Amino acid sequence: MKVLLVGVGGVGEAIAAIAKPRMWLEQMVLADYNVKRAEEVQKKMGDQNRFPVEFIDAGNQEMIEGLARKYGVDLIMNSVDPVFNKQIFDAAYNVGATYMDMAMTLSEPHPIDPFNKPGIKLGDYQFDKARDWEKKGLLAMVGFGVEPGMADVFARYAADHLFDEIEELGIRDGANIVIEGYDFAPNFSIWTTIEECLNPPVIWEEGKGWFTTEPFSEPEVFDFPEIGPVEVVNVEHEEVLLMPRWLKTRRATFKYGLGDQFIGVLKTLHMLGLDNKEKITVKGVQVAPRDVVAACLPDPAHLGDKMSGKTCAGTWVKGKKDGKPRQVYLYQVADNKACMDAWGCQAVVVQTAFSAVIAMDLIKHEVWKGVGVLGPEAFPPDPFMEKMAEYGFPYGIREMAA
Repeated sequence: MKVLLVGVGGVGEAIAAIAKPRMWLEQMVLADYNVKRAEEVQKKMGDQNRFPVEFIDAGNQEMIEGLARKYGVDLIMNSVDPVFNKQIFDAAYNVGATYMDMAMTLSEPHPIDPFNKPGIKLGDYQFDKARDWEKKGLLAMVGFGVEPGMADVFARYAADHLFDEIEELGIRDGANIVIEGYDFAPNFSIWTTIEECLNPPVIWEEGKGWFTTEPFSEPEVFDFPEIGPVEVVNVEHEEVLLMPRWLKTRRATFKYGLGDQFIGVLKTLHMLGLDNKEKITVKGVQVAPRDVVAACLPDPAHLGDKMSGKTCAGTWVKGKKDGKPRQVYLYQVADNKACMDAWGCQAVVVQTAFSAVIAMDLIKHEVWKGVGVLGPEAFPPDPFMEKMAEYGFPYGIREMAA
């Protein structure tokens, strides 16, 4: 398989590192706006022919198409902030390549009632083009990170094997990661984090469909394996837009453990307008405030040696099996030290990356097949979960009090 990797940040590097030992990977083009960063990752991979470096502007669709044709790639892997999704998604369609991302096209809040009604939802742009992809016989795989991605596979597995009726599919994410030497240092793209956390969260309910609520709503304490109790809150996330399309449930939610300090910082950024992704003029220069915030913070890709702790991602499922109430949490725990030792990348980006690589493996070997715009729930979950331990990411299942 030949892959054009658009974006060689922390997650992009982890994708390359995890895919490197796999014989099915013929070539992975490391394409980034920051060529020095791509060259840094290439040096770690130790193979210039298998991991060539190219400059790319992810906002330039023609450039993406040109690189895809130059290398004759089979798959375009989108590993940049989702503001560029439309261009990369459309480029893959035009060149006839399989497309994969880890976050779908961006939402836009309802112009009048944003905390009750959705406006443009995550992925709407992509799903609106699903019929075109089907007619062309092409596959676009959307939401193939850890959340969304692995968590959606877990939801499908629970529906197939563990439950007869599902009352709620709830993604729950928590961590005890500490970053030494920084008062505030996100362990993932702050651009994406701001987008997720300050947009109105989406909830899905049977008979009501998708609706929104206020950011950080419905706090609850969830007991995470190997981590312990963490307060989690509603956050906008793709799983809520994906799971109800393929799985029968009465409710779908996503809750994330952010912590009071992190929520306070995000609220302050919003209050000051520093979360704005639209460019403004500052002393004659056009700049987006959110890009300035990102530039002021340390690069998550280079924080691994300062991080300690674990991160847990998973899917909580409530329903019935054989007429009896049941609650289960399917999860994956990534330890930062283990990730640094194995791949030289910090836990959060590694955990995000591995699902994409397993998905590539399954597509390459035609275990997963399909056309159109498909989420992880559209594919049989068993082959993916069987490969998780082989790739170094074993999953767990915890029975909870019903």
